[in-house]
Amino acid sequence: MVLASIAAAAFTGRMDALQKATFDGAKSAVYLVIDLTGSMVFFLGLMRVARDGGLLLTVSRGLAPLMRRLFPEVPADHPAMGAMIMNIASNVLGLGNAATPFGVKAMVELERLNPKSGVASDASVLFVAINATVIHLLPLGTFTVRAGAGSVAPASIWVPTLFATFASCITAIAAHFALRRLPRYRFDAFAALPGAQAPSQFASPEPEVPGPQEVVTATRRARPLIFGFGAAFAIALGLQVFEGLKSAPLGDVLRSVLSTWLVPALIAFLLLFGVAGRVRVYESAVEGAREGLDVALRIVPFLVVILVAVAMLRASGMLDFLIGILDPVTSRLGVPAEALPMALLRPLSGSGAFGVMSEILKTHGPDSFIGQLVSTYQGSTETTFYVLAVYFGAAGLKESRHALVACLLGDLAGFAVATAACHLFFG
Repeated sequence: MVLASIAAAAFTGRMDALQKATFDGAKSAVYLVIDLTGSMVFFLGLMRVARDGGLLLTVSRGLAPLMRRLFPEVPADHPAMGAMIMNIASNVLGLGNAATPFGVKAMVELERLNPKSGVASDASVLFVAINATVIHLLPLGTFTVRAGAGSVAPASIWVPTLFATFASCITAIAAHFALRRLPRYRFDAFAALPGAQAPSQFASPEPEVPGPQEVVTATRRARPLIFGFGAAFAIALGLQVFEGLKSAPLGDVLRSVLSTWLVPALIAFLLLFGVAGRVRVYESAVEGAREGLDVALRIVPFLVVILVAVAMLRASGMLDFLIGILDPVTSRLGVPAEALPMALLRPLSGSGAFGVMSEILKTHGPDSFIGQLVSTYQGSTETTFYVLAVYFGAAGLKESRHALVACLLGDLAGFAVATAACHLFFG
């Protein structure tokens, strides 16, 4: 991107603009992180409260029956099953830092069950496909970026994102079961690769996989607070909808309520889950907030590099040239050409896509159709190539079979449904 920008600026006489964009892009990246830090610290603090209250364990238990059906070849009491459940539960809740260690452990344990060393088993392929297109129930990172960009309704993309992420994950799973039957990808068509084994450094230290525990219930003192707040919230919501129906259709009222009530409802849910789990809410939130500050600091280098590259691409005229070529095709499909960089970069680089989304929100506005679309793209799928590299590398697998094809089909489905959902809700 940088070299193409410099070459384009040299031919178009835009070197002055390119030079200015280089420094402005770096400065805007730092300002963006400053805007994001407060929201990121707060929401990760809330997630820590809910996690300490048992939310992760609750979701894991809900996933267990489904996981046993998806992975019948993995014994229910095997360490691989426990690690996979914890990994997917962490991803669903947006706890990416906790998900990766469980995912690495799961891949190593699955390889120990694998009769053909170095060749991805059906269970390994399916697990990676789910990870690369995992369902995001709480895209808090996207909400935070949108809030930092000045959105009046940061959570307005929640429902379209849910549609897109479910479509992405279901498509990847369906693609796995369909592709594994083809002669080219059948497991029995491959021979074990000599000398292939999981690198020992990934096997230890291993994350602790929780075993069976008692379900945490709210204390008697907490129950009145929880039920009282829930009842008051439901009554207020009903009154809001009733008042809105006097001047607008039901669909418009529901969209308005969803875009403005979801974030406060999420905050209340996370806090009350901690209260029900007998968590010391303030102390737990502060501990989680420290993690949020660490995350904010870690993303600074990635944002600076990608935002400088994007700013140079725009200033050189190269991006306008590419948009002019692609727009006649993509506009017919309902995809503005300005959103294409996000769609192309999302499977390749999570931090890069994060930076491109931030740049697009800054340029077009977070509540514009393009801003809503790229925000939905961000939460519709995961970073496919990163997941494949880390997880297959951890297990020492050299033959991935149909994993990449299944993941990319999931990505494509996620982007298609995200586009359709954004036209339905915001078009």
